[in-house]
Amino acid sequence: MTLPPGLPVVDHHCHLSPAGEGVTAAKRFRAAGGTHLFLATQNYAARVPRSVDDYRAQFETTEALARRVTAEADVVVYSVVAPYPIDLVRVAPELGVAAALELHLAALDLAGRWVRERRAVALGEVGRPHFPVSPEIGSAIETAFRHALVVARESNCPAIVHSDDLDTAGVRELASRGAEAGVRAGRVVKHYARARFAPADRSPVTPSYLARRELVREVLHDPAPWFLETDFLDDRKRPGAVLDLATVPRRAAAIAQGSPADGELLWIPFMDSVEKVYGFRPEPRAGSAP
Repeated sequence: MTLPPGLPVVDHHCHLSPAGEGVTAAKRFRAAGGTHLFLATQNYAARVPRSVDDYRAQFETTEALARRVTAEADVVVYSVVAPYPIDLVRVAPELGVAAALELHLAALDLAGRWVRERRAVALGEVGRPHFPVSPEIGSAIETAFRHALVVARESNCPAIVHSDDLDTAGVRELASRGAEAGVRAGRVVKHYARARFAPADRSPVTPSYLARRELVREVLHDPAPWFLETDFLDDRKRPGAVLDLATVPRRAAAIAQGSPADGELLWIPFMDSVEKVYGFRPEPRAGSAP
């Protein structure tokens, strides 16, 4: 059994780096049957950005990588940009908390402009660190997160959230934060979800599930919206971390081979959920192979 005709195969969250495999990893994704990548920006330099110009250069690197992947690997790429939440933690000792927060807010505003100019499709990653921080840093992080959600609302786009693992109460709190900021239901996306969010408990938060075999099987029959991702880091020191970029198409192929009915369910994460959350359909490139 092959994949349903016309089905896009979408990795909702990955990273690529000029110092890593870059286009080579994307070609491996394509060879496995992948068609679309959501490419999240990351720090490419040895140090955390210290200025808005540093962030602009970072976003431009992501954009250039996206163009190369589209041209050389025949993969459709959507850029996702924002200052990484941990940046604020790392730069605060040097700049001071107030200046670090001011920089972070300005970088979020820059990311919002990129979305409004259609150079990116979402803000990400935004949110909170996955480790304890001081009360002063924690307060700054919360201010930045509130601003990120407001920018997402003003830019009419999803907010891709980085945080620690969330239980039901945590999902509800995240949903409340999105609602307070006026973000449209479903557009607060919990990236790197490692356990199933029961549909009755997760609305209006959208999970982007790490594409581990058993988790994919567990969530397959859930209604939209939800996504699959690898969070591929493209770090030569950690090859294949978090999951290799070919994982999502390989999971999709295994599902379709196991059951034609289950293969049809792949329209949920790869087409229906993208349309619900982003407002567009992941159409193939003109002239690309099906």
